[in-house]
Amino acid sequence: MRFDFAALAALDAPTLYRVLALRAAVFVVEQDCAYLDPDGRDADAWHLLGWEADTLAAYLRVFFPTPGEPAAHIGRVVVAPTHRGRGLGRAVMREGIRRLEARLGPVPIALSAQAHLRAFYGDLGFEVAGPGYDEDGIPHLPMRRAAVRSGSAR
Repeated sequence: MRFDFAALAALDAPTLYRVLALRAAVFVVEQDCAYLDPDGRDADAWHLLGWEADTLAAYLRVFFPTPGEPAAHIGRVVVAPTHRGRGLGRAVMREGIRRLEARLGPVPIALSAQAHLRAFYGDLGFEVAGPGYDEDGIPHLPMRRAAVRSGSAR
């Protein structure tokens, strides 16, 4: 898999369309969850795109730490339905962690996990960091990964 990591402004229109189409196909249509995926935060994020040939196979977005929030955040983690079952979710997460550590050094990373993915994120070093909650009708868990040395994404 080939990865691109870029700010929103660096994505051309066809690439942005592919990102939004993949996110809508999974988070809105497949999960039967009516919500506005383009949430106004994409311009503040960096976007990790995992390509297999010319197909967007996996994606996530990253928010760097801010003075008010010392943890980086990973979200919108998605694998195209046609590419599931091959470890691409783990690959895009490992690459996202690697890219964060390469830019920032050891940094805590937070995410909002769908509850059924607790073990998946746990295998990547994330731990539940608070009580579960409902987001758009789907049970979620706040999870956090402690700052660790570069190259240590499991």
